[in-house]
Amino acid sequence: MNPFRKITSLYFLLIGLIAFSQAENPVYTLPKIKSSITLPVSLPISEINSLINQSVKGVLYEDQSYTDNNNDQFKVKVEKQGNIAIKALTGNRLMISVPLKIWADKGYGTFGYYLYKDTNFNLVMNFITNISASSDWGLNTKTTTAGFVWTQKPVLDYGKIKIPIAPLIESTLKEQQNKFTTIIDQQIHSQFNLQPYLVMAWNQFSKPINVSEEYNTWLKISPQSTFMSPLQVFQDKIKTTIGIDLYSETFVGQIPLTTKDVNLVPYFTLNSNLPNIFNLQTTANISFDEATRIAKQQFLNKEFAMSSEDKKVKITDISVYQEKENIVIEAQTTGEVNGTAFIKGKPFYDAANHKIKLNVTDFNLKTKNFFQKALTVLFEGKIRRMIENDYGIPLLDIENTSKKSMMENFNKEYVKGIRLQGNVLDLKPTQFLLSEKYITIVIDTKAQLQMNISGLSF
Repeated sequence: MNPFRKITSLYFLLIGLIAFSQAENPVYTLPKIKSSITLPVSLPISEINSLINQSVKGVLYEDQSYTDNNNDQFKVKVEKQGNIAIKALTGNRLMISVPLKIWADKGYGTFGYYLYKDTNFNLVMNFITNISASSDWGLNTKTTTAGFVWTQKPVLDYGKIKIPIAPLIESTLKEQQNKFTTIIDQQIHSQFNLQPYLVMAWNQFSKPINVSEEYNTWLKISPQSTFMSPLQVFQDKIKTTIGIDLYSETFVGQIPLTTKDVNLVPYFTLNSNLPNIFNLQTTANISFDEATRIAKQQFLNKEFAMSSEDKKVKITDISVYQEKENIVIEAQTTGEVNGTAFIKGKPFYDAANHKIKLNVTDFNLKTKNFFQKALTVLFEGKIRRMIENDYGIPLLDIENTSKKSMMENFNKEYVKGIRLQGNVLDLKPTQFLLSEKYITIVIDTKAQLQMNISGLSF
């Protein structure tokens, strides 16, 4: 599977974390919510090992002339032999050990007459590389030579005469080893460059996504900026944390305009303080029609006593709607108080009962019977307490569904080689934004994520 599809799969996970909202058919745009996520990433050193082994193959150097290099009468061919090994060192460094098989052919003689003899020998060439992330979404390495170890020294065998040629070979090997440092750095940087794939993914993610055909609901994601913590090299892995600031917008009843495509994903900003625990803000909305239905279910035709059991008030109709920053419950009553009560208050989250409750701040009563106005104080106290104690819009189903969905998405292998592990630490509504038709709930989700990479082909 190509890297673009892998990245796309990851991003659609993020969409799954954000896109839970309930809506109805009228055109409505939920508030634009700014959020951020942090994603610790673990890259096994074996992945870099695999990359280098894929990139460095076959013949690495070959000299096919006897007469070059001041007529040195020497030919040589250097080939990779076996797998390159990588070992973690302190100070964000890696030791790269390259096993080599070398064939050499040397001529001995004078005045144009030479006797040639070839030989094969083996050695391990060592490099030390410092590794860091480049802001253009690649890996930067600075590789230096660290000598080489003979596993089989070169000797020309003329029967009774054996001529060691290690000193002759070493100067050539040192020269080539210096050249290999550049090759290693170039290969790692080019092979780990994610910028082309991120451009495709970024533009794809910015397109509106239909998250609910039933409610004609669309989600628009707008990534804003990216961050990355410095790479840290451990014994068996390289770790970093990626941070993404983004906006999420939910549209109901209409398709939002597509953001113009970009040609370059913004370079990340280095940030040493990205937390492993992040807070993701999402939105869900409940219509005032639903709030009214819940109120009728709880209070319609309910009676309560006033000064005595034979003096009662009955609620004959009830509705819930918005007035500026308040929720208003309008109740029609008969009996001891015949009129319309307006109970106004601000919504808050009752964590113990997982409900939107109302903190009543204002009360008005309209009645044509002036004698009944003397009962206003008593009536207000009773209906205020009843609303504050008994009325509530349940959110437990929304919370449980959201948490379950996130946990499922937090713990799965989306594509071969990329596995996410995570946990929802806390999930709760924190704000209520009111409009003519909806109570918009801003939900804060405290969570942890970890992305483990293995078995990928860059």
